Amino acid sequence: MSDKATSPPSAGNILWTRPVLSWALYDWASSAYSTTVMAVFFPVFFKGYWSTSSNEVSNLQLGVANSAASLIILLLAPILGAIADRAGARKKMLLFFGLIGVVLTASLPLVAQGHWLLACAVYAAATIGFAGANIFNDSLLVSVAPPQKTDMVSAFAYALGYLGGGLLFGLNVLMMLWPQTFGLSGQEAAIKVSFVMVAIWWAVFALPLLFFVDEPPAVGSRVAKRPVRAAFRQLKTTFQHIRRLRMTFLFLLAYWLYIDGVDTILKMATAYGSSIGIDQTVLLKAMLLSQVVGLPAVLLFGWFAEKKGAKLGIFICLSVYIASTLYASVMSSSADFYLLAISIAVVLGGIQSLSRSFYARLIPPALAAEFYGFFNMMGKFAAVFGPVLLGVTGVAAGNVRLSIIVLVLMFVAGGILLYFVDEKEGELAAREFAGSAAKPASPPA
Repeated sequence: MSDKATSPPSAGNILWTRPVLSWALYDWASSAYSTTVMAVFFPVFFKGYWSTSSNEVSNLQLGVANSAASLIILLLAPILGAIADRAGARKKMLLFFGLIGVVLTASLPLVAQGHWLLACAVYAAATIGFAGANIFNDSLLVSVAPPQKTDMVSAFAYALGYLGGGLLFGLNVLMMLWPQTFGLSGQEAAIKVSFVMVAIWWAVFALPLLFFVDEPPAVGSRVAKRPVRAAFRQLKTTFQHIRRLRMTFLFLLAYWLYIDGVDTILKMATAYGSSIGIDQTVLLKAMLLSQVVGLPAVLLFGWFAEKKGAKLGIFICLSVYIASTLYASVMSSSADFYLLAISIAVVLGGIQSLSRSFYARLIPPALAAEFYGFFNMMGKFAAVFGPVLLGVTGVAAGNVRLSIIVLVLMFVAGGILLYFVDEKEGELAAREFAGSAAKPASPPA
């Protein structure tokens, strides 16, 4: 790896070094999918074009699609991370999963009206590509930023994600509201074109990472010939040593609980708003407003974490999420939804960014892809239950408002576990683990 990648400047210029900026631009690229497709256009289009069921049933269908994608990533994440570490293939894996997401996102317009099951399948597969690529993008954080700068670098990437995703989303909203201005026949055509634009945006702006971020060296010996076998052996070793990483494991449990609510709100917010009668135009404008608010907010959380610590920043985010979720259960007007979108936007990037950077301190850098595989596994394990739980509760109660209350319990439980995570103890244990992992292993059988 180059000196620039291993020892980047510690001053403010760190954000504008080529490796950091290239890495951060991947958030700019992929956020187009999470904003335009996942958070807004797919749920809206699904309810009005692909699914003809009731609000409760269509929410359940969408929830199952999200959960199925999360379940597959849950099963694959730790193995894929271990393979990437031991084969020195983090960037190759990112490219592979990114291409899956790009191609299938561009394929969504080909799904005919009323074919809700096929639409769910294509969307779930694209989401697998999106989430799988994020595993390897996250793992490269420790390669481009020194430990004392991970909070700010992670926040910078999320800020670029808000800016890039917001710019494209804003254009897509304009296309949907005034399709004739853009030479389109109507809203249906505008949304279909938007799916294709997201795929192109994602592919183009992912290129800097592939060209200008160095691949970390492989871990272990003879990895090129038997990376899969070595990966399974390394996973077994990691599980055996997890008791030495008590704080890392405790944080993963906390993250598993609170990120359930975060991901569920992100994926189901527009579907929920539509279900309680919020106008579609209001939903689009509120989500666009959230992009504008989210950009400075995530940078503020990055600055705050450098001064006061990432853990306290996560606690602040959780408090806002609890209050916002309770408010969402009783809201009824467009003004309520605008206020909810703003409050969530203030903390969404912050809690994701600070969780990613806080975790970076608790893991051995040489095994970052594997450990971020566990990180993503816990997040996706939670995401398997959140959307389905929301849908099932809504169907069982016959009221979608009651379903959202269950997310409060996840935020509270996650916060309680996070309170007991000792950052200094976790950093020390990670260093000791790195030392033991660096010792020569016996050759594979």
